[in-house]
Amino acid sequence: MTSYKTIRIEHERALSWIVLDRPDQANALSLELLDEFADALGMLRSEGGPVIAIRGNGKGFCSGIDLGGYGGGDKGPADPIDDRSRLQANVDRWLLMWDHPKPIIAAVHGYCLAAAAQMCVFADITIVADDAKIGEPKIPIGGGFIAPTWVSLVGAKRAKEFAFVPGNWIDGPTAVEWGWANHCVSAKQLVPSVRSLAERIALTPPEVLRLKKLSINRAAEAAGFRQGLAAIADIDALLHLSPGVLALRARMKERGVKAVIEEFKVAPTTPFGSLGE
Repeated sequence: MTSYKTIRIEHERALSWIVLDRPDQANALSLELLDEFADALGMLRSEGGPVIAIRGNGKGFCSGIDLGGYGGGDKGPADPIDDRSRLQANVDRWLLMWDHPKPIIAAVHGYCLAAAAQMCVFADITIVADDAKIGEPKIPIGGGFIAPTWVSLVGAKRAKEFAFVPGNWIDGPTAVEWGWANHCVSAKQLVPSVRSLAERIALTPPEVLRLKKLSINRAAEAAGFRQGLAAIADIDALLHLSPGVLALRARMKERGVKAVIEEFKVAPTTPFGSLGE
């Protein structure tokens, strides 16, 4: 079996887990992790259990893309063509989940931020813990990349509400209310709940599951799911070269990422009634 450095594969009777395993880095999505994740999905097409589940090791699911290239020590703005290719490669990796022959369940606890909140859209089912915090990037250095993928789940107005406020986030119950997640359970019950669901799904023959998933995906694509992804990498790459974003990058390099994050720390928009209290 393939040995990975940034993820673990754990096989059970009814499912195979992909465990994001960079807990000291908040499971941030490094290029190595992204490549290993894609490789594991390919391997699990023909190996492992009939269901795949994804979880994070440590205090949270995933903090999003590794920001090492966005603050101190970076070499300035990326070439827009290379930047667009990098962003599109991330979308293509998530589409490996969407197009996978097996059902994929995302099991989310703790923080699930930025690109991680995008990743879960491509899972077939998402179960969240009651301690989940699903959020936008904490610094508005891009845009039009994450929230558009939410539209098919939560609608345009909620996607805009989520995206317009820097670092905005929703909790587990709100994720279910909005339609981003299927169920919210206690943190202690997250893994047992996903395991129980996988065991019930596994009662359906694999070839039936494969075609059920394909049929539902085609219905979602007829409603515009895949078309909605067509320009998000282009728009984000364009925004990375805008004067406002370049000024933010300069501040991040000068003051550090954490200091700039503090500048944008505001209350989330949900629950709405708590604003101003």
